Amino acid sequence: MALPPAGPVCDHRADMWTLAVSPLELVARSVAVYVIFVIALRLSGKRELGQVTIFDLALILLAANALQPAITGPDVSIPGAAIIVGTLFTLNRLVAAGRRRSSFIRQLLELPPRVIGKDGKWIPEALAREGLDDDDLSAALREHGLESPAEMRLAVLEHDGTLSIVPVEGGPIQLHTRRRRYRRRF
Repeated sequence: MALPPAGPVCDHRADMWTLAVSPLELVARSVAVYVIFVIALRLSGKRELGQVTIFDLALILLAANALQPAITGPDVSIPGAAIIVGTLFTLNRLVAAGRRRSSFIRQLLELPPRVIGKDGKWIPEALAREGLDDDDLSAALREHGLESPAEMRLAVLEHDGTLSIVPVEGGPIQLHTRRRRYRRRF
C-alpha cells in the first residue's frame, strides 16, 4: 500500500508559467524598488557612480540580492520575470528621457560638480564631503599627466563621478580617461 506524499504536491513546470501575483502588483513592486534604489544611489554621492571599486561592486551585488524578494514577492514565474524586466527597462528609459528633457529632473537625479582643488591646493572640506582620499587624488593627477597638485590650476569632481583637472600650464590638455560613446537615433 503506497502512502500519499506528505504536504502539497508542487509541479514546478506549471509554476514556472503561472503568475503567483497580479501583473499590476509586480509592476508596482518594481517601481517602488527602483525608486528606492535610485534614491540610495543619489544619496551615496558621486564617487560611487564614477569609480566602482571591488567593495562598490560587492555592495551593488548584495543590494540586488536583498532587493530581489521585494520585487518578486512570492512569484517565481517566467512571465513574472518578463514583467519585472520590462518594467525596469521602461523605467530606466523614462528616467533617461526625463533627465534629457527636464532640468528639474536632472537636478533631482544628478549632483552638481564640486570644485575640490584650486591653484595647486586641495580643498579639504570638499574632499571630506565627497569621500576622496590621497590615492584617488594622486591617481587623478597621474591620469591628467601631472606629478603634483602644484601643477593644477583647478580640479573638479564632475556630476558623473569623474575628476577633471585643468593644469597650470596653458598647453593642450590631454585626458587619459575612458571615452563614452552615445548612440544616436536617426
